[in-house]
Order: sequence, then structure tokens, then C-alpha cells
Amino acid sequence: MAQPHETEKREYQEKPTRRTVDMDPAGLISRKAPDQAKRQFLNYSFYKLLPEFRRLPRSEIAEAKAEFAGVLERWAGRGEGFILRTYSLVGTRADVDFMLWRVSFDVRDFQAMQAELNRTRLAGYLTQPYSFLSMQKRSIYVDRFNPEGEGVHLSPGQGSYLFVYPFVKTRAWYNLSPQARQGMMDEHIYVSAPFTGVTLNTSYSYGIDDQEFVVAFDSNYPQEFVDLVQRLRFTEASLYTLRDTPMFTCVKKPIHEMLDDLA
Repeated sequence: MAQPHETEKREYQEKPTRRTVDMDPAGLISRKAPDQAKRQFLNYSFYKLLPEFRRLPRSEIAEAKAEFAGVLERWAGRGEGFILRTYSLVGTRADVDFMLWRVSFDVRDFQAMQAELNRTRLAGYLTQPYSFLSMQKRSIYVDRFNPEGEGVHLSPGQGSYLFVYPFVKTRAWYNLSPQARQGMMDEHIYVSAPFTGVTLNTSYSYGIDDQEFVVAFDSNYPQEFVDLVQRLRFTEASLYTLRDTPMFTCVKKPIHEMLDDLA
């Protein structure tokens, strides 16, 4: 037992805190070399079926859906770093009926797959109101002590639902100091932490599409996602949102079930 005049020695441990990974994202000081490492491209393609297709004879409808499904199944089983997830939006939005979430290390895969789909009969009855292109990249605001979910490679579509929207920050956001932005993002991360049933997939579109980010939330719990988005509205970072619409509620379904929703 220690004597009254003795002081107990404790080992010093630095308290883990959230720190900015990149304090110079504009490259004004570090002049870092451009990153040419291989990254995943992401494509969210939304399709709308023309009502004329539903007026065709039932046998022709079945044949057209089977042909279209055959192309999707070949690409889904392709491997080689290509990922395909299929979602129905029938009944959740008026302007789109289904969505194909495609992930590949080569953006030309999206062109090749779409070219095959374009040659099917069903494609003649489809429009494509929205299509978002983005790239996977590690967040500059990642917590270096707790980086899960912020990696460079993505394996999407774990939840029964996917909530997707394009996202653009105001230019004033980029005029803030790195420390100010990091503080707001720390609040954003802290507020989001209790919502463990929602997985965030943020990808980047700078220079390759109209939006700056595409945000996709995987979840089995729509109610939890609604509460999360509402809570984030009260954070300071929300003041710097320029655009975060349209928002899509996508229900994950196997290929044939997705197509059966159409007609």
C-alpha cells in the first residue's frame, strides 16, 4: 500500500481525438503528386418504362423481360471487379421505375453493358431520366482512429433499401478553413454515430458529373434513415448544402422480381 507522502505514477496516454487527414486539400502547400491509383467507379442508372410496353401481348412482354434479364444476369456473374445491384422504385417515385447500381474499376464497363441493354427489345420502351457517375475515394475528414466505412473499396447493396441522392456543397464551404470544416464534420459524424443500422457510401463526382458527390445509404430500416436525415438538418454543416435532391428510395430486389414489377 502506498504511503501518504507517495504519489501514484500513472502511464500517460494521449486521448484519441478526431483529426483532419488532409489539412491542405487544395494542394497549395504540400503540392502532392496526383493520385493515379486504381479506384472504383460507381454508376447509378435510373430507368422509366413507357406505358405502351404494358399494352403488348403477354407473351411478348415475357420474352422482352427474359431477354433483358439475360443481359443483366451475364453482367452480374461476370466478376473481374464488376458489381451489379438491382432495385425497384415502382410505387416509391413517379418518374423512375428501377435502378441499376453498377461498380467497376473501368468506366467503359458501364458503356459496354448499356450498349448490350440498348439492343434488347425492352430498351425500346425505356427512358433514362437520371444517371449519376462517381468515384470511390477516401474522405479527407475521416477519423484516423476509427476509419471503418470510409475505405477506398466498396462492396455495395448489403441492406434491403438504398437511399440515393446527388449532393452539392455551397462554394462558401470551400472557403472555410480546414479546421472549421473538420469541426463541422466531427459534429456530423458524432450525430450520425447512434444510427448503426444505416451504412453510408459517399462517392465523388468532381469533374466527371454535374454533382460533387453521390450519397447512398444502405439500410434495412427506413424509419432509422428518416430520423437520421432529420437530425442532420440541425447540424452546422447543413447550412452549406446547396443541393441534395432528387432523393430516391430504392428497394433491393432480384433481377426477375425487379422486372416483374414493371409489367
